[in-house]
Amino acid sequence: MISSSDRTSGGTANAQRPPDASLLAEITADLGAGHDVEALLRRFLLPIVTLAGAQAGAVRVFCDETRRLRLVGHIGLAPEVAQAEALVDRHCGVCGAAADGQRLAWSQAEGDCKLHGVRASGAAGGACAHVLAVPLAHRGRMLGVYNLFFETAVRPDDGVQTVLRAVGDLLGLALDHLRLEREHLRATVLAERQLMAAEVHDSVAQTLTFVKMRLPLLQQAIEGDERAQALKYVADVRGAVTQAHASLREILTHYRAPVDPKGLLHALADCARQFPARTGVALAYANRAGALELSTEQEAQAFHVVQEALANVAQHAHARHAWLSVDARDGLVEIVVEDDGTGPRAADDDAAAAGPTHHGLMIMGERARRLGGQLEIGQRAGGGTRVRLAFPRAGADARTTA
Repeated sequence: MISSSDRTSGGTANAQRPPDASLLAEITADLGAGHDVEALLRRFLLPIVTLAGAQAGAVRVFCDETRRLRLVGHIGLAPEVAQAEALVDRHCGVCGAAADGQRLAWSQAEGDCKLHGVRASGAAGGACAHVLAVPLAHRGRMLGVYNLFFETAVRPDDGVQTVLRAVGDLLGLALDHLRLEREHLRATVLAERQLMAAEVHDSVAQTLTFVKMRLPLLQQAIEGDERAQALKYVADVRGAVTQAHASLREILTHYRAPVDPKGLLHALADCARQFPARTGVALAYANRAGALELSTEQEAQAFHVVQEALANVAQHAHARHAWLSVDARDGLVEIVVEDDGTGPRAADDDAAAAGPTHHGLMIMGERARRLGGQLEIGQRAGGGTRVRLAFPRAGADARTTA
């Protein structure tokens, strides 16, 4: 709270007051120390009010995508006034003028500010007839505003206004950095959520789909009193549920589905051996790559693309035969999955199948981009679908086509 004597002399003495350059140095030092930005805005409100010779002050920051200003600190305003002014429209009065012009704005009439005529708190507080709005902006983006309230019509002199503009620029820069950090955090959280969804889809969801396919067969075997077949299907379901549980535990622990420790080629060969028994679709596997030396990340992304492609063959293609091949030449790894089913657009007419299929294709495309590779999905010569994943061992610019 500013003293009574300060309020009385503020309107006349500020013309002779030299700009306090040490204020800029202090703000710069505190910003470099990484202190909380809104706390800094509140902390420097009193020095700014004192420097300007004002009788009260407030600081606001933009929220709701810059449509409103939120009050984050004030000095010399009565509590009921501060509560009423907690949120204001960004075009309101002198604040709107400062925001639109990104310049210091001085109230000229009562309509320039709803707080025009408000009394500074304290027994000796007088009516504040004028308001100065100091914009906090950076690179054309308005991020906040200081309101300085005066009992007289005498503005701060040019030197003080220069310091106030510099303060606004510094704190605007700090607010912009805070905005960018928040946007980066939101983007990071979203990316992690998408990655988690992809991992769950490519491991747990596919295993549960296999369980769903086995349950009708189990029911038929029970109803037909086929004990041997029923026991086989029970074992299949039990193994799949165990696998799903292990995959989920691994994802929750490491945010990643488990990958075969023996490498991608071993994982693909193992997948090819299990595929006919799991789906009833014959699968031919050809490894023409010899030995591959890939990073763990490359192996994981490539394997999950193949896993999703084969899951689509089992669930949607109505195929009798499928082919999986791996090749490596000219610095590229090429993996191709083909089937003799009803083609890449078959699932479009099935509303129940279209959702998960398209979601899976989106995830496949994203994994190809992470590999710096290319994903192609089209018709196979002779009928059916052909999925081709090609990526450089060292990474490159991504392209995804369909």
